[in-house]
Amino acid sequence: MTPEEIRAAVQRLNGTSVAAEEEAWSSLRELGENVVPFLREAYPTFTRWQGRVSLVFHSIRYARVSEDAFLLGLDALNDRATLVRYRACALLAYSLRRDALPGLKHLLKHSDPRTIADATASIHAIEKQNHHLFVDRTGSGRTSWVVNEEDR
Repeated sequence: MTPEEIRAAVQRLNGTSVAAEEEAWSSLRELGENVVPFLREAYPTFTRWQGRVSLVFHSIRYARVSEDAFLLGLDALNDRATLVRYRACALLAYSLRRDALPGLKHLLKHSDPRTIADATASIHAIEKQNHHLFVDRTGSGRTSWVVNEEDR
């Protein structure tokens, strides 16, 4: 795919149809981590929260190998939509990068209690270097989060 074709496919992630999003992602998936700079580039142009959620969601699996994925997560912490902030917290938890902590700690003063809970879970996962703790918020050990096959 040419860069123009990639950008056009990424723009289709900003729609309202789940089917259209899935179709667009099926053409982008094969690019692997090479798609992430295009996702990050598109983020400030997406006006629909559903599209921004999609950009961050599809970047999570690359959070440990792509600086652009990590930076997208940091940018999305300040999104106006709760679900985008949730996905940003998830991405940063999966990255396990301690340099995400200042941005996450800033969210502990957020007005949305869900965002505070998500930031707290992300911080805990990073501090313990265990991304599963983002979804296993009680620490039971019975819940795991498999993003990539090596997470099993």
